[in-house]
Amino acid sequence: MKRLLRYLLGTVNHCLLLHRQSTCSIHAFSDVDWGGNKEDLSCTSAYVIYLGRNPISWSFKKQHTTARSSTEAEYRAVADTLAEISWICSLLSELHFPVSYTPVIYCDSIGANQLSSNPMFHSRMKHIVMDFHFIQQRVRSGALRVSHVSSNDQLADALTKSLPCS
Repeated sequence: MKRLLRYLLGTVNHCLLLHRQSTCSIHAFSDVDWGGNKEDLSCTSAYVIYLGRNPISWSFKKQHTTARSSTEAEYRAVADTLAEISWICSLLSELHFPVSYTPVIYCDSIGANQLSSNPMFHSRMKHIVMDFHFIQQRVRSGALRVSHVSSNDQLADALTKSLPCS
């Protein structure tokens, strides 16, 4: 109960703003706190997905496996974000709601961004082969873009860090 009250007290000034008039574009911010869990060095991944200027989906969770590099952790987070975007696009299509632009995932890892646009598969990446092909297929077909965003502009970063104790 103390944690809940501390959380509520620490987030009093946080809110979600929904805008009536907004574009029909989907974009997301994906981030990871690599090795942030001090007990098992696992990662916490997070994403926030927007439809225009409105946040419509967000998640943060502990990754199931321990990543051996920050690029691997970030790339897995991009794959999780893409899975959610794919579901949202499918839902919007069934509702006859046209998405007018190619979805974009913003990631603050230069390595993960380069891996997303590089069609060459290396043997050093065999442990993330499914994520690699899942993302590459969408990027090559033009159904997805993965772009770099500076860490200062990374909106999903707030979901990977704990609130300070007060």
